[in-house]
Amino acid sequence: MPYSLLIRNCGQLLTLSGGPTDRPLAGPHLSDWLILENAFVACEGPIIVALGPMAELDEAQVTAETQVLDAGGQVVLPGLVECHTHLVFAGNRAHEFQRKLQGESYLDILASGGGILSTVRATRAAPEEELLANALRHLRDFRRYGITTLEAKSGYGLDKETELRLVRVAREAGRRQPVRVVPTFLGAHVVPPEYKGRPADYLAFLAAEVLPALAGAAEFVDIFCEEGAFSVADSRRYLQQARELGFKLKIHAEQLHDLGGCAMAAELGAVSVDHCDYLSAPDAARVAASGQTVAVLLPLVPLFLRQDKYAPGRQLIAQGVPVALSTDFNPGSCPSKNLWLALSMACLKMGFTPKEAIAAVTLNAAWALRLAPEIGSIEVGKRADMLVLNVPDYQEIPYWLGENPVREVIIGGQVHA
Repeated sequence: MPYSLLIRNCGQLLTLSGGPTDRPLAGPHLSDWLILENAFVACEGPIIVALGPMAELDEAQVTAETQVLDAGGQVVLPGLVECHTHLVFAGNRAHEFQRKLQGESYLDILASGGGILSTVRATRAAPEEELLANALRHLRDFRRYGITTLEAKSGYGLDKETELRLVRVAREAGRRQPVRVVPTFLGAHVVPPEYKGRPADYLAFLAAEVLPALAGAAEFVDIFCEEGAFSVADSRRYLQQARELGFKLKIHAEQLHDLGGCAMAAELGAVSVDHCDYLSAPDAARVAASGQTVAVLLPLVPLFLRQDKYAPGRQLIAQGVPVALSTDFNPGSCPSKNLWLALSMACLKMGFTPKEAIAAVTLNAAWALRLAPEIGSIEVGKRADMLVLNVPDYQEIPYWLGENPVREVIIGGQVHA
């Protein structure tokens, strides 16, 4: 079969290949992956079928039907994987931004009925068509930043009807445009007003009434383990129930305090532990010992919340914890879709090198969604999700702070400007 798509003259082809294939990249493996210079990559339909130095290109496979992209000596890398977003919601919280600037904390605003709860009110009241239109607009923006796969958490309904609607909207948005959408159920975001002061009762309701209705609609179940949300003990019980129902596990933990949620979730086999700003070295060792749990770090959150504490990225890498990076796009603590900025901030505030940060938004982010066998690296047999950038050297990616380097986006072998 002739090639359907050929990308030629890649100045640097960042393959992300060459490391272990049975687990996320950790420690030195996070930066010990293969870069091919003056290279090509070829596809048949949605699948990568060949890559290598330009001198090894089989020109006989290039026909009049082959779409040819000339990278012009620029960087080509896997499509970015956004492994932690809150895609579907109504309204925004710009009105709370001034309160934050005046010194009110995230938890202060939440305790006053703002924060997540203000978005819950707006989201419950929004028609499904409005939620879908918002999600599709956000996905168009994400695609322009080079995101080809995105996780979408629910969590702004906090009742059965709205939470199921949010998962349904995420799935429908995935069907209507090219970016792959992976729904996660975060009904356990905070305690809703109807269950104020009764977090265990709310979690029991979710486990009994909502989780069984999600079979086949969401692969992951998440919970916010934090002061003002859910305790470690309640989170453990809920995650165990979710696991028994066949869901894979995630957790928001150690964002604002060191409660021990990350180590607990890793012990239960969680796919990811997210935030980790206050993750201690002993608990990080417990996460590392799991070998499969990815720590998803979210550097734009402390930036936007004007906090001094960032996740100890360099320490986590040194301890062998697999790390990924994401924006945490949401209306309250990170109204940004710019994963390139998050990558730069990981270098500036968390001690990542450029190669480590690139691995953290591609292959390890794919591991955080258990999709690494399909995406996250440029290898024969994998899905043809790739980006052509406007920079000639990968070291420039975090250097151009906040800029979008994307020239072309390829999703499943199809080119999008």
